[in-house]
Amino acid sequence: MFTVNENYLKLPGSYLFSTVGKKEREYRAANPDKKVIKLSIGDVTQPIAPAIIEAMHKAVDEMGTAEGFHGYAPDLGYEFLRSAIAKSDYKARGVDIDIDEIFVSDGAKSDSANIQEILGPDNIIAVGDPVYPVYVDSNAMAGRTGEYDSASGMWNKVIYMPCLEENGFAPKLPEKTPDVIYLCFPNNPTGATITKDELQKWVDYANEKKALIIYDAAYEAYISEENVAHTIYECDGAKTCAIELKSFSKNAGFTGVRLGYTVVPKELKSGDVALNPLWARRHGTKYNGAPYIIQRAGEAVYSEAGKAELKKQVAYYMNNAKVIKEGLASAGYSVSGGVNAPYIWLKTLNGMTSWEFFDYLLNEVSVVGTPGSGFGPSGEGYFRLTAFGTYENTVEAIDRLKKLI
Repeated sequence: MFTVNENYLKLPGSYLFSTVGKKEREYRAANPDKKVIKLSIGDVTQPIAPAIIEAMHKAVDEMGTAEGFHGYAPDLGYEFLRSAIAKSDYKARGVDIDIDEIFVSDGAKSDSANIQEILGPDNIIAVGDPVYPVYVDSNAMAGRTGEYDSASGMWNKVIYMPCLEENGFAPKLPEKTPDVIYLCFPNNPTGATITKDELQKWVDYANEKKALIIYDAAYEAYISEENVAHTIYECDGAKTCAIELKSFSKNAGFTGVRLGYTVVPKELKSGDVALNPLWARRHGTKYNGAPYIIQRAGEAVYSEAGKAELKKQVAYYMNNAKVIKEGLASAGYSVSGGVNAPYIWLKTLNGMTSWEFFDYLLNEVSVVGTPGSGFGPSGEGYFRLTAFGTYENTVEAIDRLKKLI
C-alpha cells in the first residue's frame, strides 16, 4: 500500500490566506448588498505598465513566426533577462553578481519553499515571529520543524525570533544557533526594516556560525529611506552566507503573470560543497522555465520607460500606505509600517484576538484584512492591512475603520 508524507498531517488548519479567502466568500454570499473592501492579501490592483504590455505583445507576435518561436527556456532563464537583472539590480548598486548566479523562476513564493530542497533534513531553521507563513509551512512539509503545539502556536524544532513593538518589529540575533535563517526586509507582514549596518550584523553572525541566510527581498522597490540596503549583497561577506529571493509581483504587478528570481552566489558553500550547482541541478530537473513572453516582459521592467512607469505605480501604492497609516493613527489606532513597505501593522481594538478583530471588521464595516496571529504567535493582537487596493477603496475603508473608534 502506498503511504503519504505524514508531515502534511501535522500542519494546522489550511493556509492562512485560504482561510481568509473562505471567510470573505462566505460573507459576500450572505451579504450580497454589502460593498466589501479587500485589504488582505498582497495582490496588486493597478494594470501592468504600458511598456511591459508592449513588450509582451511583441513577444506574442514573435511566437507566431517560425523565426521568432521559442520553446523550452534555458535552465537558468534567458540571458537577456539575467543580464538586465545583473546590471540594474546589482551593478547599479555597486554589487557584482554573475548571470550564472541568477536563476529565473515563477516567483519568490515558490523559491522560498523550493530552496530548502537542496538543504539537509536536519537543519534547524530560525524565523522572525511574525513571519510569512510559507517559510515555516514548507519546512514543516519537509519534516524539519518537529511537532506542532496548538496551545503556543509553535513548532518545537523551530527557533522563533520575536518581532515586537519594543524592538521595532525586527528580530534580534537568536540565542540558540540556527543552521538556516529566514529574513524578510522590508518585512511581510509588519512592514518593518533594518538599517544596512544592522543587516551587516546578521551577515557577520551567519558567517561566524556557518549558517545560511535566506533573504527575501520581494519588497525592495518600496524602500524609501537612504540607510536601508536594497540587496543583502551590499553587506560585506554576504556572498559566502546568503541566498537572495526577488519577485516581479510587487514592483511590476506580476502577481497574475508570475516571474521572479533567486541569486545563489558561487562562493556560497557548506564545507567544500557549493550550493550554486546544487540549485542549478534542482532547477534543471524540476523546472522548465518561465515562458519566453513573460521573460521579455521582465526585461521591459528594466527599460527606461518601464522604470519610469513602475516608479509611479510604487508611489501610488505608497500613497495608499500613507492614507492608511495617517488615517488610522489620527483616529487613535496604534500603527506601524507603511514607510518602506506597502503593509500597515496595527493593534487590534479593545483587547480582541486577531481573528476576533477580523470578524469584527468584516461584520461591522465589510473590510477584509489579515489576522496577525496567522503569521505566528507574536502576531496575536495585531492585524495587517495592505496598501495594494485602489486609492478610492483605500480611502473608503479607512473612513469606515475610523468610525469604530
